[in-house]
Amino acid sequence: MKRLSILWQFIRENIRRYLVGIIVLIGVDVIQLIMPKIIGRVADRLQEGHLAASDLSRFSLCIVALALAMAVGRYVWRMKVMGAARLMDCGLRGKLFLKLQTLSAEYFNKHKTGDLMAHATNDIQAMRMAAGPGVAMCVDSLFLTSMTIAIMAGTISWRLTLLALIPMPFLLLISIFFGRRIHDRFKTVQDSFAKMTDKVQENLAGARVVKSFVQEEAEIKAFTIKSLDNVYSNMRLIRLSGLFQPLLSLLGNLSFIIVLAYGGICVVGGTITLGGFVAALNYLGLLIWPMTAFGWVINIIQRGIASLDRLEQIFTEKPAVTDSPEAVPISALEGEVILRDLSFTYPGADRPALRGINLTLKKGTTLAIIGRTGAGKSTLVHLLLRLYNPPAGSILADGHDINLIPLQTLRECVGFVPQDNFLFSTTIRENIGFAGTAYTDGEIETAAAAARVDENIMEFPRGMATVVGERGVTLSGGQKQRTCLARALIKDPRVLILDDCLSAVDTHTEEEILRGLKQVSATRTCIIISHRISSIQWADEIIVLEAGRIIERGTHEILLANDGLYAELYRKQLLEEEIATTE
Repeated sequence: MKRLSILWQFIRENIRRYLVGIIVLIGVDVIQLIMPKIIGRVADRLQEGHLAASDLSRFSLCIVALALAMAVGRYVWRMKVMGAARLMDCGLRGKLFLKLQTLSAEYFNKHKTGDLMAHATNDIQAMRMAAGPGVAMCVDSLFLTSMTIAIMAGTISWRLTLLALIPMPFLLLISIFFGRRIHDRFKTVQDSFAKMTDKVQENLAGARVVKSFVQEEAEIKAFTIKSLDNVYSNMRLIRLSGLFQPLLSLLGNLSFIIVLAYGGICVVGGTITLGGFVAALNYLGLLIWPMTAFGWVINIIQRGIASLDRLEQIFTEKPAVTDSPEAVPISALEGEVILRDLSFTYPGADRPALRGINLTLKKGTTLAIIGRTGAGKSTLVHLLLRLYNPPAGSILADGHDINLIPLQTLRECVGFVPQDNFLFSTTIRENIGFAGTAYTDGEIETAAAAARVDENIMEFPRGMATVVGERGVTLSGGQKQRTCLARALIKDPRVLILDDCLSAVDTHTEEEILRGLKQVSATRTCIIISHRISSIQWADEIIVLEAGRIIERGTHEILLANDGLYAELYRKQLLEEEIATTE
């Protein structure tokens, strides 16, 4: 029952809609049950020779009035029941989006975008079908079946009714048998659709890489494999459903044949009247539809449950990083950061990414971090942002354990520019002002100027109103990096972290940007990761990471005098610059 908590919550919120819709639906069914009695009465009077023209007119008007009432009723219940299902569709999408926003970075490292998109499309659609047509057909078939049986047995012939119900137990067994298999096969369909969607998303995002390596044919073949797997999965489901429905129709037709044969004998023998026989045939028509619809209900409900199982896995996922129950009630930070014997191992990793890191960063100081690829530089700043949970007491901000600081407070006070600069498919103005909605044009322009991207923006025909395209595709690498820097600077953060975010700009521009940051670094703590020593040699302290450990630390002059890895990297970069200048 736990997995149905999503549905119960939705039903409680929309119980009035469902009740009104179901009551009206039952009213329509009652009218349908009246129709055969009227037709049977007409047949009896016709057989007796008592059907006058006025009676025929009266019966005709009655049937027309009931038909109109049914039409209005069907409109109302569809608006209520199907409308409620659409509300569930909208609510589930919103809940899914909200849940995805709360999950930690670790979750997205393990789950592909295509799979998550499949949840937001096919799975939610399957649940909408179960909550709309599934509920309507379930109520409709149960009510029509029970009332039709009762009326046939009570007013026409109980023997005829029992004979008509002979196929019913077989229908139930077939529905149970096929229902379980439809559930399993539909889950397989959804999984294969997710893999196909992920392949499409990956190729659209990496279209330039595919073209530059001339791998269009290889990717088409890879997509064809995923697409055919989806086709085969659907065909297995369709074959099962295609066998299920004809079997139900066969059982319904057997009931019709039984009633036609036995009912005809009863009419000839005088056990039932012609009108009763005509009414029985009409009621059987009403009974056959619920018998067939019962199969559709099983099919739709099983698909909905399969999708609910998949969605429930997301909704029950616990974020790895959350506010602690013992969180300190603070709304702002000053910027002092202390690392005490910090060691960290990624979940599932064999060896630590950081080992025994000790640092003290006073407010207004600038720390530069340098090291080879994989040394642990990005891991260190990710822990400062609590994208992962550091060990208790290993990172302190303003004297508080970072694990006890509310996430919103921590991240609002930190400006972070990552290596993989991400821009949204909107204007430059909205990308720079992403952290809030109240930034003025002047504040946005000031941040752009500090990031040295203002001149580039002014060259665009629409200036700040320029739409950058998906992931900032219309901008160069350097322009994207500087736009992301402006987005961090406009927050006026107490701690500013630059994770090798200026690698795509030329050395002169990087030095200009960092020189501009010197003017504001006196009031904030700055942490800069860079591969260019010439750009960070002015920092108050420089640390060199190797295999997750600090192997050197000090100012630029002290590190050169130590003649270690830092000095080696510095001499190598000087040589590269001399060669580049000579060429």
